[in-house]
Amino acid sequence: MSEELSEEIRRDLDRARDLHDRAAADYAQCMEFNQLMADLMDRLEDSGCTRRAGQIMSLLLDCSPKDGARCDKSTLVGDRIKKF
Repeated sequence: MSEELSEEIRRDLDRARDLHDRAAADYAQCMEFNQLMADLMDRLEDSGCTRRAGQIMSLLLDCSPKDGARCDKSTLVGDRIKKF
């Protein structure tokens, strides 16, 4: 069964993709990306899109913002978010 995403969730995923492209060396933007993805995961779960929510949960396991340090998994997370 295909999980249909609402237009609002699609817009936020696009926003997250754009934000991630800028966030790798900016802790505040990295935190904003992390929070946006956690919110999207909750909204996907609430709308019954459990497969997509699980994909985001997996992505968040690799996304761990560190103050004052460049993200060491930026490329991995970036590639995975582009697949959404």
